[in-house]
Amino acid sequence: MMQTLIHLLKCNIGTGLLGLPLAMKNAGLLVGPFSLLAIGILTVHCMVILLNCAHHLSQRLQKTFVNYGEAMMYGLETCPNAWLRTHSVWGRYTVSFLLIITQLGFCSVYFMFMADNLQQMVEEAHVTSSTCQPRKILVLTPILDIRFYMLIILPFLVLLVFIQNLRVLSIFSTLANITTLGSMALIFEYIVQGIPDPRNLPLMASWKTFLLFFGTAIFTFEGVGIVSTGFGGMVTILFFSYGDILPFLLHSLVYFLDSTYNCVYYPSLCRLYQSVKLLYSIGIFFTYALQFHVPAEIIIPIVISQVSESWALFADLSVRTALVCLTCVSAILIPRLDLVISLVGSVSSSALALIIPPLLELITFYPEDMSCVTIAKDIMISMLGLLGCVFGTYQALYELIQPVSHSIANSTGVYA
Repeated sequence: MMQTLIHLLKCNIGTGLLGLPLAMKNAGLLVGPFSLLAIGILTVHCMVILLNCAHHLSQRLQKTFVNYGEAMMYGLETCPNAWLRTHSVWGRYTVSFLLIITQLGFCSVYFMFMADNLQQMVEEAHVTSSTCQPRKILVLTPILDIRFYMLIILPFLVLLVFIQNLRVLSIFSTLANITTLGSMALIFEYIVQGIPDPRNLPLMASWKTFLLFFGTAIFTFEGVGIVSTGFGGMVTILFFSYGDILPFLLHSLVYFLDSTYNCVYYPSLCRLYQSVKLLYSIGIFFTYALQFHVPAEIIIPIVISQVSESWALFADLSVRTALVCLTCVSAILIPRLDLVISLVGSVSSSALALIIPPLLELITFYPEDMSCVTIAKDIMISMLGLLGCVFGTYQALYELIQPVSHSIANSTGVYA
């Protein structure tokens, strides 16, 4: 049980946490916190719905365990509509496909995050000091392209995902939790010093940037593929406080733009705050294996079933290697951490977290006389998720095709 709780905590706190200040900036100082709280409540509520449906279906069908895809399939098998009953297997296919896209999207973001921090630690080493005071200095021009650092990380992640036992991974999850919480403590220690006057910040942002906020906020609750309720409330409070306290932190104490003075602050060029990048990157490195576990468990059994037993191990390792390389290639092709977070959140996370669970509740419990209030509630949540998915995806794709300089202020990095 403790190993499971460790995995669940780590899978719900990842790189999305560091994107929350940018999400707040995209929503506004007033609208952002309340919107994040609302999305957090809805997401945790939908997780509870999913668990209730899975538990109900497992009891009805006398099965010991029903996963997300199976719950959707079994729910469709018992729904009143004949066409849906006939095509119920597509419910499982759809959920499995979205889970693969979501989890591999998380892994691609992890690639970008680790490479970005590794680049900063290496190339800022010569200007790092023991004094941890904010300084205004010139932007450092990268020496090596960030894609080079992604290729450095690649073989280590391939070796990591070869570990298939979740009991063994719980050791790495514990280490990841320790390093992540340690780095967060240092971040909080820094950001509460000299907080700027919030009256100078906009209470409400434009609707275009709010669409990016939606995708980032949904992405932040990363545990939908590895469903958790025990940490739901705690994680929501943590995200709310982290995003609300610092609307100007852009990336793991790296640097942030001050639009008032048109300068760049480097609060992290000291050994203590540089260690934050190292600690958080270690935590994200080990979390990669946990998020990778979901698509691997979906894809690998299908591949192994097509080969002989003597080739099963080779096929297993080959698929794992290919999937890791796929996440690396996608990170290399789109090295925009902020927009990829919003895109993954809008496209697949919103479907898994907000759209499908209420629909699953409708088809599972409708034959058992659901109340009109519950039906209306489920329809409203699904419609909200659908609107966020469509418009959030459009805005993220629009920003991705723009030149880098077009939305530099919305980026998690500063380009020289």
